[in-house]
Amino acid sequence: MKKHIKNNVHWVGKIDWELDSFHGADYSVNNGSSQNAYLIQEEKTVLIDTVWVPHSTEFIDNLESEIDLETIDFIVCNHGEVDHSGALPALMEKIPGTPIYCTAAAVKSLTGQYHQPDWNFQVVKTGDSVDVGNGKKLVFVEMKMLHWPDSMATYLTEDHILFSNDAFGQHYAVGELFNDKADPCLLMEEAMKYYANILNPFSSFVTKKIEEVVAMNIPIDIIATSHGVIWREDPMQIINKYVQWADAYQEDQITIVYDTMWEGTTKLAHAIAQGIAEASPETRVKVFNISKTDKNDIMTEVFKSKAIALGSPTVGQNILSSVGGWLTFLEELKFKNKKAAVFGCYGWSGESPKILREKLEKAGFAVLDEEVKCLWNPQEEQYEKARALGKALANA
Repeated sequence: MKKHIKNNVHWVGKIDWELDSFHGADYSVNNGSSQNAYLIQEEKTVLIDTVWVPHSTEFIDNLESEIDLETIDFIVCNHGEVDHSGALPALMEKIPGTPIYCTAAAVKSLTGQYHQPDWNFQVVKTGDSVDVGNGKKLVFVEMKMLHWPDSMATYLTEDHILFSNDAFGQHYAVGELFNDKADPCLLMEEAMKYYANILNPFSSFVTKKIEEVVAMNIPIDIIATSHGVIWREDPMQIINKYVQWADAYQEDQITIVYDTMWEGTTKLAHAIAQGIAEASPETRVKVFNISKTDKNDIMTEVFKSKAIALGSPTVGQNILSSVGGWLTFLEELKFKNKKAAVFGCYGWSGESPKILREKLEKAGFAVLDEEVKCLWNPQEEQYEKARALGKALANA
């Protein structure tokens, strides 16, 4: 059951091939995932994290087949979220009193979730360490807001393994565990999706934390994440990607996002795309209907884009609920340094462009003054305005 990572370190987690959503239904999982837990067996035996509660019985049974649970000297809980700590209550029933090393915020999280204030919590902060024997130590690094207040990473000296928690992970199942065994294109797609949809709101923390870790001047041979692959081949590549992604990332891409009732807004979307292509042939243009494309995949494309165009028809003096919900998520992700344009059809009152503009500005986008507001279905005059809007967005 356990899989070798390096020297006396093994993976003891769960590959979840059937997982199709995460954070409730807020994150789509297209290629499975993993909940990574690790076992260190030096002079002291240490368990780093557990798994989600649906797999807790399997996890503990498998762990018991490998070791006597009573030999676990302590547990490191890098993060209290249930996909990391779900098996902890059942495990603590078997080995009560076992020390749990975590941040002060994690004590609040774990106590609030599992109502066990008498667990043997050992609070640590950045720079604290604990000896595991054979000349090795675990050094703790708080990772506040990456992506919870309680998050931390743990570094194993001598073996140079960074147990990075949620940072540098992906929802991507790889049976062989390591990044050099994964499809490299799919791996980076999933890593970017994970960053764009989960970590982007905390980009300023990402930048500061990476600077802090680099300043520690510690060698990193392996980054052992909580989800997805373990980075052993050129592990710095994902750190370098995070440095880029945290810096208001964008490519030469414009994404058009919309929903429609009777296809008029669809027609405007494609005319805008035509205008972008005419003005800037080298710019990548992508068009998505919110109701037909996964929202997380759309957000990944928005993350890559220098600008977006957003469209909705007017419905009941408002915008379509699908677009409204998408905009709520957009605001949550706190994208920076991106421009936007708005468009939409209407039959009666025509408020949608104004509403879209207000919500996009609230989400941090710089919205062009130009817009397309079309009464009923577009004709050539409106198509020309839509193409002009695309050109204006390309040249903004």
